Amino acid sequence: MIPGPRRSNRRHVPIRPPRRFRACSLAFAALACAVPPARGQPSLTAELVRRYPAPEASQGVAADRDSLYAVGNSEIARYDKATGRRTALWSGDPKLFPHLNSCAAFGRDLVCAGSNYPATPMRSRVEIFDRGRLAHKRSIELGEHGGSLTWVTRRGGLWWACLANYDGRGGEPGRDHAATTLAQFDARWRRLRSWRFPKTVLDRLAPRSASGGVWSPQGLLYVSGHDSAEVYVLRLPAQGDVLEHVATIAAPIEGQAIALDPADPQRLYGVSRGARELLAMRLPKLAR
Repeated sequence: MIPGPRRSNRRHVPIRPPRRFRACSLAFAALACAVPPARGQPSLTAELVRRYPAPEASQGVAADRDSLYAVGNSEIARYDKATGRRTALWSGDPKLFPHLNSCAAFGRDLVCAGSNYPATPMRSRVEIFDRGRLAHKRSIELGEHGGSLTWVTRRGGLWWACLANYDGRGGEPGRDHAATTLAQFDARWRRLRSWRFPKTVLDRLAPRSASGGVWSPQGLLYVSGHDSAEVYVLRLPAQGDVLEHVATIAAPIEGQAIALDPADPQRLYGVSRGARELLAMRLPKLAR
């Protein structure tokens, strides 16, 4: 008889990698285990091209031609695209700015979506910042619109915004994640109309909602979830009030707000909350 291996009395303690690398591993594990694309859709993947350390990157990212903006609940930091160096930091009173969800650069302003999440009833506010000074300029009260404002973008002289709903924490009785809508506002923030998200996207967002959204120059809407390693490509329907699901793109993000590079619309920015990084990615080309 071949003797078995000798037993050791030493207790085995698994070696755990540093938290930053555990977070990255979890993000890529989520990417690898993402839900298969909807029937008839191609399998697409965004290519990671650069990481920017950014301790403030918990809610999302915004971009202009020269800078990136890391968005936290009550803070915004500006980073130089070329060097990755932080060039400005704004910190607000959490009582006045409890939950910044996202920001986007328009003209000289940084336009941010704010809410009272997880408090209910859901109330929303648009916060306007001067990009050059990274200073708060004014607030626009939206009040209650049947959802929590998570992102704002602009197209055709109109404002487009996501009114998110949730299952459980932060949600309101009688509504769940399926009540999330894309709302259209005029230049004075008067609501004009709204669209529902398709079930193929809602099923992937559940139990949370859409945390980021931006229009492409081609008129496609790129949307990110709360924590999924995916980006959903949508477009307005020719008829009806349900957005069309064009494609799903696997991306090494952990949900939250995203941004397209105004100098290169094939470059998408996202965040890794676990690693506290801004991520630059190259989008795959979509078939016409």
